[in-house]
Amino acid sequence: MVPPKSNRKSKNKEKNNKESEQATVQYLMKTLENLQKENEILKHEVLKSKRTPSGKIGFILLAIGALTLAGSIVQTSTVLAFIGLGLTFWGALFLFARPIKFVRGTLLDSTAISSYTTIDRITEDLNYKGKPIYIPPYPKEAYLPEYLKGLKEMTVFIPAQDIVAMPTIEEMAKKQFLLKNPKGICIAPPGYGLINLFEKELKAEFTQIDLDILYSSLPTIITRDLELAKELEINPEKDLIHVKIIDSVYKDLYSKEQDFKSIHSIGCPLTSAIACALAKTTGKLVAIVKDTISPDSKTIEVWYQTLEA
Repeated sequence: MVPPKSNRKSKNKEKNNKESEQATVQYLMKTLENLQKENEILKHEVLKSKRTPSGKIGFILLAIGALTLAGSIVQTSTVLAFIGLGLTFWGALFLFARPIKFVRGTLLDSTAISSYTTIDRITEDLNYKGKPIYIPPYPKEAYLPEYLKGLKEMTVFIPAQDIVAMPTIEEMAKKQFLLKNPKGICIAPPGYGLINLFEKELKAEFTQIDLDILYSSLPTIITRDLELAKELEINPEKDLIHVKIIDSVYKDLYSKEQDFKSIHSIGCPLTSAIACALAKTTGKLVAIVKDTISPDSKTIEVWYQTLEA
C-alpha cells in the first residue's frame, strides 16, 4: 500500500526542518566556541595590562620630581627645577594614563556584543523562552570520577520553557550544548572570564568563603581593584539579593541601539559574574529575577534569587 502524498510531504518537511535545526545548532555551537576563544584572549590581555607597573613607576617619578623641585629651591638651580617639573609631569602621566582602561573601553565591549548577538539568535531560532539558571560547580579541589569532571565548570542552563526540573548530574557532566530532558541548552556564562579574575584578586575560590565575606569583598574587587564600575552595593532583601551598580564599563550593552533580549535574563558580563559568585558561594541555583536600567544607563539594578536544586 502506497502512503498518501500528503503524508510523504509531511515527513519530508519534518525531515528538512530537523536537518535545518541541526545545521543551525552546529553553526551556533561553532560560533560559541570561537567566542569562548576570544574571551580567553581577552582575559590574557586584561591580566597582561594589569601587570604593567605603571602605577608604581608613576609614584616613583612623582616622588623623585618633588624632591628635585625641593632641591632646586634650596640650591636656587633652574636646571634642577626643569628636571623636577619633567619628572613630575611624567609621573602624573604614568598614574592617569594606564593601558588597562584602553582594554576595557574597546576590547571588552566588542567581544561582549558578539556573545549576546549569538545568544539572542540561539534562543530565537530554537524558540526558547525559559528563564536562565546559573548552576554552581563543584569545588576544584573536590574529588570526582573522570566521567563527572565536567561538573567543576560554571554553567548556565536555558530551558525551552519555564523550568519544571533541572538536568541530571549525568547530563550536566557530559558538557553537551543541547539537552533533551528537560529540553534546553547549556552555555558558559557571559561572566565566566571575570569570575576567574575576581578569584585571583580575592586569592581564594568563592566556594571557600561565606556570604558575609562575599558581600564585603566583591564591591572592593569590582570598583577599586579591577575598576569595572564606580560604585557597587549589595543588599540582601528577604528572599532576593539586590545589587546596584553605578557607571559600569558594560553599561552601553543595555542601550536601545543594541537592544539585546538575553542581557536582561542572563545579565551583562559584570552582573553575570556576580550571579556566578553567588552560585559558587551559596552552592545554590541562581536566577536573575528582574533588572532596571536608568535612562542614561549609568545605574543598573539587578535582583537575584537563590533556588534549591
